[in-house]
Amino acid sequence: MMAIDGQVWGLVQQHLGYTDQEMSEFRANPRNEDILSKAPELMNKTIVAEVVHSHGCNSQHKVGDKIYMDGAGNLISKLCPNRMCIFLVLALAPAAFALDELFYAGVDPNEMRFKRVGCFDVGSQCGVWGRVVAEVKMEYRKK
Repeated sequence: MMAIDGQVWGLVQQHLGYTDQEMSEFRANPRNEDILSKAPELMNKTIVAEVVHSHGCNSQHKVGDKIYMDGAGNLISKLCPNRMCIFLVLALAPAAFALDELFYAGVDPNEMRFKRVGCFDVGSQCGVWGRVVAEVKMEYRKK
């Protein structure tokens, strides 16, 4: 684990808006230093969710559509479809979290076994509207 210098801790405190007391508590947790030591490499990653199934989607997601997030799970809106179903995006949250956890643990995130998530709409055959499924992966950020 790389030691984090005082300047980085100061930038984190400013970024998160922590008081000195909150920052002291944050620094007391060794996991936070471990995560921050891996942040530069994580910032070179992109989480990509590609639609692999879509039928009856009110938001018009199509197979091949991609939703992009930075390594920390923040949507990169300029690369995403103009319309994104909140229920599909909601389903991506635990998958993005799992990818990050594997990365932090030193495991290749793309070795995750269950890579697919879907909106909670169960489709027209079940009396609702449609169904969208996306597969997630982590890539090196393209320049």
